[in-house]
Amino acid sequence: INVKDNWTFQIVIEMQRFVWVQLVCAFRYGHDDLDVIGLSFRKDIWIKHIQIYPPAAGEKPTNTPMQDALMKKAGEEGHPFTFVMPTNLPCSVTLQPAPGDTGKPCGVDYELKAYIANEADNPDEKISKKDTCRLIIRKIQFAPDKLETGPKSSILKQFIMSDKAIHLETSIEKEVYYHGDPIPVKVKINNETNKVVKKVRISIDQTTDVLLYSADKYTKVVLCEEFGDQVNSNATLEKEYKVTPLLANNKEKRGLALDGKIKDEDTNLASSTLLGSGVDKDIQGILVSYKIKVSLMVASGGLLGNLTSSDVTADIPLVLMSPKPAGEVSII
Repeated sequence: INVKDNWTFQIVIEMQRFVWVQLVCAFRYGHDDLDVIGLSFRKDIWIKHIQIYPPAAGEKPTNTPMQDALMKKAGEEGHPFTFVMPTNLPCSVTLQPAPGDTGKPCGVDYELKAYIANEADNPDEKISKKDTCRLIIRKIQFAPDKLETGPKSSILKQFIMSDKAIHLETSIEKEVYYHGDPIPVKVKINNETNKVVKKVRISIDQTTDVLLYSADKYTKVVLCEEFGDQVNSNATLEKEYKVTPLLANNKEKRGLALDGKIKDEDTNLASSTLLGSGVDKDIQGILVSYKIKVSLMVASGGLLGNLTSSDVTADIPLVLMSPKPAGEVSII
């Protein structure tokens, strides 16, 4: 090169970069701002990486109809990818924060992250925030295809100074009910005592069993309704009551288990956890179950009736789930 020709040369060094997508199922049991001296209140249950650019060698899965539709919009710059998740992974569950809480809530969530890396496969590489985009997705278990007959429970309770008893029987028609649907609860009462049943109370309890970080199990009432039906001595009652547990009536209850939330989109009470055969329940992170309790407020006659009142209670299990969309197959 002859310098006197005054030629200008521009040397461009192009670094090969890689685009990865990552799907993580994590259990979060503390807010990010509580992390101290490198201790994270988070446990990764399952994690998977896929390199989408440059395209990795090997056979690619067939695109779904939704991917084909998206590729028509994205054009040649689009790169479809597919994650195959194990069927034993937990569903998305969020523990409802208090009204003043900030940051990500506790629970089980799924995060999809796409990022640009300088190295092909280095888990220790620090990725800049400007080279990262994140998306929270939700995993839901739908109600099974085959539904069994609903459960039934009965109790016979005798009282002191009485050789007679109160017989209470309660049942529901189906094994599974969908979120937001009324639940008909059948109640039969046979009062053979000299006491009076003042009213009937129906409540629904949600029990949350946190498995991953401690043996933490607690119960919260998501519905409680009282009915003024009175059953006098030596009388009977047979009636169907309809109750509907809703998140809208439980917005202020901290720690209530909900189906995973996506941004500000509303959700519902957490679905019941159904475990398939051979599934390790410890990997589920959080187990959710429900129970219907029917209680009779019983009082003696006379002036001391209210002071000597007691309860007769029977409970039955309840399964709350989301209905299966048309064309989908439920997997348990």
